[in-house]
Amino acid sequence: MNRPKFLPDNFSLMILLMVVLASFLPIHGHAAHVFSQMTNAAIALLFFLHGTKLSREAVIEGLLHWRLHIVIFLSTFVLFPILAIALKPIIKPALNQQLYLGILYLCLLPSTVQSSIAFTSIAKGNVSAALCSASASNILGMFLTPFLVSIFISHHLQTSGHANSGNAALQIVMLLLMPFILGQICRGKLFPIIQKHAALIKMTDQSSILMVVYSAFSAAVTEGIWHQVSVLTLVNLMIICGGLLAIVMLLLHFCSKQLGFNRQDQITILFCGSKKTLASGVPMAKIIFAGLPFGLILLPLMLFHQIQLIVCGMLASHFAKYPQPDEQA
Repeated sequence: MNRPKFLPDNFSLMILLMVVLASFLPIHGHAAHVFSQMTNAAIALLFFLHGTKLSREAVIEGLLHWRLHIVIFLSTFVLFPILAIALKPIIKPALNQQLYLGILYLCLLPSTVQSSIAFTSIAKGNVSAALCSASASNILGMFLTPFLVSIFISHHLQTSGHANSGNAALQIVMLLLMPFILGQICRGKLFPIIQKHAALIKMTDQSSILMVVYSAFSAAVTEGIWHQVSVLTLVNLMIICGGLLAIVMLLLHFCSKQLGFNRQDQITILFCGSKKTLASGVPMAKIIFAGLPFGLILLPLMLFHQIQLIVCGMLASHFAKYPQPDEQA
């Protein structure tokens, strides 16, 4: 029996379980420090595996479609931040300072990789361009996200005595980019093994994110996160996340048509340009907001992640019903 589209997937349920577990059994003290080191090792392994999975041939093929990539890049790193700043007078009063910073951080993140490619494929879009765009977005995001955080968020952290943007980029390079590059170097030997053990790789991928979520929310619970967030605030947050996604999707749908992209490319732009990555966003938050209970800052990202999966899943199924067009990008 198929799972109803409106229900969360297993990974989303596991994330929710980590939040519940941290709420009742938060880790702290020396155990939290040891767990943090284990989490760093898991994150490095995660990005090493991402490096081994990425096909260089597909990237080269997709790079030729530069107009599409520019549109997606502008949506990911320009449109989203502009919306977060322009809507601040509406968003901040409906939430609180840290949740607004969470919305802003969400808007500074790169696109997803796996789900962007998967939904583009289901919807019969330009898969090679989606692979290239989403992968490039994640690689560039390792530099761009901390840079944008230093511009838009750091002054908020400084006033709270929690500024860590100075060495965040270097730490991200060491923890995320270097393992990724090493994975690319070792891809020829390891890729056949990864293909044979796809389930184990997926488990490693998801486990590292779950570890960070548990660690982050443990620290947040210790600082009293659930005394700061009411049911009304959570409802407001859900509406704001859904609204952001709707605005970006509508603008991308309209602009991609006006710019003359064919239907396959319109689908790719829609799915790659409207997403935000949980897989890279959570590890980067651990570095950028080190010393700060950032569970509250992660809350908008986790909620947005679930909303984008539900909405994009429905849209991909809708697009898949249409016949494949003859034109090709």
